[in-house]
Amino acid sequence: MNLALWLERVAAVHGDRPALFTGETCVADYAAFRDRAAGVGAALTERGIAPGDRVAIFMKNVPEYLIALYGIWVAGAAAVPINAKLHPREAAYILDDSGARAVFATDGLAQGLAEATAVPIIAMDDLSAMAVHAPRAIAPRAGDDLAWLFYTSGTTGRPKGVVLTHEILQVVSLSYLADVDEVSAEDGAFYMAPMSHGAGLYALVHVLKGARHICPASGGFEPAELLDAARRMGPLHMFMAPTMVRRITDAASAAGDRAEGIKTIVYGGGPMYVSDIVEAVDWFGPKFVQIYGQGECPMGITALSRDEVTDRTHPRWRERLASVGRAQSVVEVAIGDAEGNPVAPGDTGEIMVRGRVVMPGYWQNPEATAKTIRNGWLMTGDMGTLDADGYLTMKDRSKDVIISGGTNIYPREVEEALLTHPAVREVSVIGRPSAEWGEDVVAFVVATGVDEAALDAHVLAQIARFKRPKAYFFTDDLPKNNYGKVLKTELRERLKEMT
Repeated sequence: MNLALWLERVAAVHGDRPALFTGETCVADYAAFRDRAAGVGAALTERGIAPGDRVAIFMKNVPEYLIALYGIWVAGAAAVPINAKLHPREAAYILDDSGARAVFATDGLAQGLAEATAVPIIAMDDLSAMAVHAPRAIAPRAGDDLAWLFYTSGTTGRPKGVVLTHEILQVVSLSYLADVDEVSAEDGAFYMAPMSHGAGLYALVHVLKGARHICPASGGFEPAELLDAARRMGPLHMFMAPTMVRRITDAASAAGDRAEGIKTIVYGGGPMYVSDIVEAVDWFGPKFVQIYGQGECPMGITALSRDEVTDRTHPRWRERLASVGRAQSVVEVAIGDAEGNPVAPGDTGEIMVRGRVVMPGYWQNPEATAKTIRNGWLMTGDMGTLDADGYLTMKDRSKDVIISGGTNIYPREVEEALLTHPAVREVSVIGRPSAEWGEDVVAFVVATGVDEAALDAHVLAQIARFKRPKAYFFTDDLPKNNYGKVLKTELRERLKEMT
């Protein structure tokens, strides 16, 4: 079933419900939302976009994002959402790998992208013109047809396309209602985190329920703006990285604002310190739900319910709060050894998951798929334990991914960018604990005749700004084992001694 049918069905019965907002301004009710998406779908078809083709979205958080997304589905095509924070060259790689036939881009992103790719760009004015096109019927799609091609970096730092089908996204949405939170037509989804990721995935269940979709006027996360919106536009739902939870707690407590208009904050995407969530609950009350997922199993591995996050009466409440919850309804979760064999209860091993929300594989990458899905299990690369009650606690990441502000940053990608500078001989990138962002990117560099400013400029010419090192440490050599592999554990110890 094509996901666009959910929008059509809501609009048919509740077309006058407010749907899309910029700040407090409603720019479309559900009937207009449907008609504009159908117009975009018809215009894409006239441009030669056929069912199964890929159409990318390189847009900041604006209401038109959802019009483009559903318009792509109306045409029967698959969406390729690209993080608006990425460098145009990084976005161009995704366009090339996915074979995208076109890309929607917001003003400010379109110009840089035009210099990096030959893929036709649909700018905002073009999108507006397409939205008034005579609508077309929704193209039929099967459950196993590609709907959303999500690009996530691997251990090599090379982005891989995760195949997410119409059925997977439907099950993720229904699992949200079963395991995460209730949604009503009066609620508003408030989009501060990138819509190319989890925040956008959660838009689908809010469409299903005919709720409001609110893009803040700032286009991002501004605590004061959120607190004001909560007063004026609640009840609000939103997704936050742990660092955002810390910042909104600080801002609200400083202002003496309990944010009564916030109904639910779903947090995930990185480690949440127990002290931070305790403080957040003490200030805001029972508003928080935790989820754990990956691009390969989007938002759908475990959940820690509102009651479990709030509970302080259970004898093990602190241990449970330090977990990422229990398996969601549509998956099985297990802990395995390096070969995927089950380990003894309570032992640490690799977190494995299987079920209807696990990807069928990576886009045109059977080798990576075979490494990641074994005997029906998704090998997450994350290490953890399961207790007797089914609570999953993450212990470490087997990959060296750095999670900064809820966004994955892969060291090798940064290292490769630095190594293209002629003065750099060796480099190793690791994460440094950060109270604000969870982790900061730092680089240990073996180089001659170059300073930090030059390296910064070199990196920024190749990769997105949020991936750049926050600090550079120049050294004569890097610690290595007998096989020549850099010992990042030793670098982390060195970093501790320096702070």
